[in-house]
Amino acid sequence: MNYDKFELGDVTLLSGEVLSSAFLVYKTYGKLDANKSNVVVLPTFYTGSHQRNEGFFGVGRAIDPDKHFIVSINMFGNGLSSSPSNAEPPQDGPRFPHISLWDNVACQYRLVTEALGVSRIALVAGWSMAGCQAYQWAAQYPDFVDAIMPFCASAKTSPHNYVFLEGVRAALCADQNWKNGDYTSPPVKGLKAFARVYAGWAFSQTFYRESLYKKIGYESFEELLVDWEEDHAENWDANDLICKLRTWQTSDISIGPIYNGNFEDALESIKAKSILMPCTQDLYFPPEDNAIEAGYMLNSEFRPFDSPWGHCAANPGNDKAFTAALEEGLSQLLGD
Repeated sequence: MNYDKFELGDVTLLSGEVLSSAFLVYKTYGKLDANKSNVVVLPTFYTGSHQRNEGFFGVGRAIDPDKHFIVSINMFGNGLSSSPSNAEPPQDGPRFPHISLWDNVACQYRLVTEALGVSRIALVAGWSMAGCQAYQWAAQYPDFVDAIMPFCASAKTSPHNYVFLEGVRAALCADQNWKNGDYTSPPVKGLKAFARVYAGWAFSQTFYRESLYKKIGYESFEELLVDWEEDHAENWDANDLICKLRTWQTSDISIGPIYNGNFEDALESIKAKSILMPCTQDLYFPPEDNAIEAGYMLNSEFRPFDSPWGHCAANPGNDKAFTAALEEGLSQLLGD
């Protein structure tokens, strides 16, 4: 087993529901230094895992296991940490309780403090939903986090982003085998439909117009769509996808007992030095959202990057220029 597991016990969620026998799966890289000042937390993104996060760091890079203690934490609902697919009855499948990003970060805080003995985090960074968790960390524990770098993410899911997610959800749930999540065999047609709709949003219009899919090995966009279909049908549990999707839809750093829905107050309370790096052609998280956020955050820089790769500009290997800009920002926040 190439990862660690932190048993949380029964966790009372923000909703008031209790997640029974909860656990987080995580992996660490590097060593904690003597004064425990080199901690970098990397949450996971939608359909991501701790393995996928390995593309964002390496020896000689901005986040370097030779210099930093990297903690890569799997989000609830991703099939590794507590999820509909691995929960025991009566919380299995569609009966799994709703998990907010507040709940994810509250449990991640317990992991780093109780299991790892960490008293401060140098940086929380991440792509997409992982970046949303970076904002959440900085708002939920403003005195615990020195810096954040969310890229292709936002502090609150916008109405348009919510509606996009309703489209992929509807595609999956239209499969007659879905059965409100109580399927006896995977809803393969729904999973494939989900993937096709998702692929239309993951890249930009320019990406498809200029046939950039050929740069990642596809002869046609149909070949890309089929590959996405197969990936979702073979590798993802439908209830897990819906669980994380609901977490995404309800992402908002102001929910919970600290800010009581006051979004501007939540942003103004973030003390962490921040670089917000949207992709200007991202169809999920447009740069306008980050520009608004930066206007309220006290120590932030709005640093948009233009890329035809859209949301997937951040996927390691897709856009070298984006990666270079990301590395520069991470180095700046880590003081290198």
